[in-house]
Amino acid sequence: MSNKLKKMCFILSKATIENVYAAFVMANGARMEGIESEIFFTFFGLEALQKKKVENLRVATVGNPAMHIPTMIGGLPGMEALATKMMKKEMEKLDMPTVPEFIEILSDSGCKLWGCKLAIDMFHLDRDDLVDELDGILTIGEFYGRAEEEGTHIVFI
Repeated sequence: MSNKLKKMCFILSKATIENVYAAFVMANGARMEGIESEIFFTFFGLEALQKKKVENLRVATVGNPAMHIPTMIGGLPGMEALATKMMKKEMEKLDMPTVPEFIEILSDSGCKLWGCKLAIDMFHLDRDDLVDELDGILTIGEFYGRAEEEGTHIVFI
């Protein structure tokens, strides 16, 4: 029996910038270490794959304890846009790729990108609404089936 990590499967449930980059950085890090990686985009995480939304993801300012600002202030008009602008500026300083660039990097590295069939049906999306790098549309059962082998971990983000 081997304890070696062979595959990382990420479930991305929210397409806020902080969640998307967390999943992308970890999936990319796995690929750089020679570990297989896959990302399953479900519910609002699916926005990170939608052609119309991928360029406009935002930082969550309300209900995000890591922001260290009161909910009332986080909900003020313009706060989300300001926080998003500030975070993108800091990421540029670190030479982080944009979300569309990161999707391309992940795909080129062999990371599998899956859309959730339930979420796609629920939001009335078609395959054409989603980025070209998408490997396919799966049910959660099919995604779990891809995680059956020993040495696979699932991380929910």
